[in-house]
Amino acid sequence: MLVIGLTGGIGCGKSTITDLFAELGTPIIDADQVAREVVEPGQPALQEIVSRFGQGVLEPNGHLDPARLRTIVFDDEKARHDLEAILHPRILISIEQQLNRLDCPYVILSIPLLLETGQYRMVHRILVVDCPRDLQIARVRARDGIGPDQIQAILASQCSRQERLAAADEVIDNSGGYLESKSQVLTLHRKYLDLSGQILENGRI
Repeated sequence: MLVIGLTGGIGCGKSTITDLFAELGTPIIDADQVAREVVEPGQPALQEIVSRFGQGVLEPNGHLDPARLRTIVFDDEKARHDLEAILHPRILISIEQQLNRLDCPYVILSIPLLLETGQYRMVHRILVVDCPRDLQIARVRARDGIGPDQIQAILASQCSRQERLAAADEVIDNSGGYLESKSQVLTLHRKYLDLSGQILENGRI
């Protein structure tokens, strides 16, 4: 099975692209969704987060308050590393379990920090969803309602656009309209089906 690692900076429209692949019947494993699952009430990861960061990171109903935790870790590099040490191993295990259950030509593994965390080693090819930086910022402000300082902190925690593009096997320019993005996804869908056939025939890409 061909594993495509999909990544891109915040606001580049990764969810739009994964939705388009899903419409074509492609299985999607979303690392953000996995991350939400491993911090649900009762999960060991949530208990460790509370032990490290305090009860203030919880909402009244006992669920994690992501906005509060995000504010803490983006202001403190050590705190961010501590959080990653709690979450990343559990996320990786869950992703591997989901991959092992699949039987299909190819799968999209959507990981925002694919390059930064070294998880690119899990994939055969890297697909970068790209758009200009000013469009990124405008989308994030409209979507999340956060200020420019926090947006800049998020961008600083991610690798640069140039680094991401240099690592890419394929790139989707998601700065245009829906139909433009859909056309690019369809082209890549056909390419990945072809590559998956080569794996079946030759045992390699």
